[in-house]
Amino acid sequence: MAESLTNDNQATVVAPSNIAFIKYWGARNLRRAVPVNPSISMSLTECVSRCTAQWDTGRGQHEVLLGDGDGNLAPAPEEFAVRVRGHLNFLRRWAGVGGHFRIATENSFPSAAGIASSASGFAALTLAVTRALGKHLDLPTASSLARLSGSGSAARSVVGGFVEWPVGRSDEACYARVLAGAEHWDLYDVVAVVDRGPKSVSSLDGHRRARTSPFFRTRQRRIPQRLETVREAIANRDFETFSEIVEAEAIDLHCIAMTSQPPIFYWRPATLAVLAAVRTLRADGVPACSTIDAGANVHVICPASSEPQVTAALEAMPEVEQLIRDRVGTGPIFDHDHLF
Repeated sequence: MAESLTNDNQATVVAPSNIAFIKYWGARNLRRAVPVNPSISMSLTECVSRCTAQWDTGRGQHEVLLGDGDGNLAPAPEEFAVRVRGHLNFLRRWAGVGGHFRIATENSFPSAAGIASSASGFAALTLAVTRALGKHLDLPTASSLARLSGSGSAARSVVGGFVEWPVGRSDEACYARVLAGAEHWDLYDVVAVVDRGPKSVSSLDGHRRARTSPFFRTRQRRIPQRLETVREAIANRDFETFSEIVEAEAIDLHCIAMTSQPPIFYWRPATLAVLAAVRTLRADGVPACSTIDAGANVHVICPASSEPQVTAALEAMPEVEQLIRDRVGTGPIFDHDHLF
């Protein structure tokens, strides 16, 4: 992580989204985002959140602003602002300080659409706020604090490369570890955006419902072997083995969502069209696999050598509204390009 650039209790952080290969779906403690099972993900490069935090030692209310990517800021929607203020109050208690914060945040990609905007957003918020307070965090602390925003996947977005987030024997031990750096394996994530809008059911609600699915326990029995296989596949850069597990994991997550009570249907007809296109690519000898988080949009994972073919095939599809060409990234950076 690059060194911070701060001025007058202010800091800006750019934190990556991540795509999970072994999914986080279901929590032991949802309020504290303690997962039922470990997960493995890849931090990205292009899908990022930028957050500027400014600490004022005087009394006042937290201000939460959203940027539109063109330099314009507006008050954040209340539902999002409430979550941010809650985390700000937690971080203030953790640091033992008073005062209030001015926060501005923006994403480089569609929010709440299955591309882990909460992960990148709350990772960026956590790192920006703590640095504005003059704190320099190690990885366990940064990951744990980001997780306690309520966005569990934020635990994996405070670092780059290939990341595992174990369950941990205690709440305090529930933080991410690096499996391999970004330089280890040049994988791409070509995101086929088929629906830019926010998903109809939030990930938090999906976690709440997960245990009501009759297939929840079946997936849990499969997880230990899947974790071991994916760890080894990443270590050996074995894409064929890796892709089999990644696709199976995504299907299982959505089977659980569809059979929860009440059921959740994230997929759209365009989702199925992209999945079919990926199968066709693979049948034609192009290394590629698909995965889907909680949403309709499809992440197509591939080695660098096959990214041009994958991109060309997806760009030709009328069902794809936007294509994001992303790849494994090195993690958060502190920046001097503040949002205010």
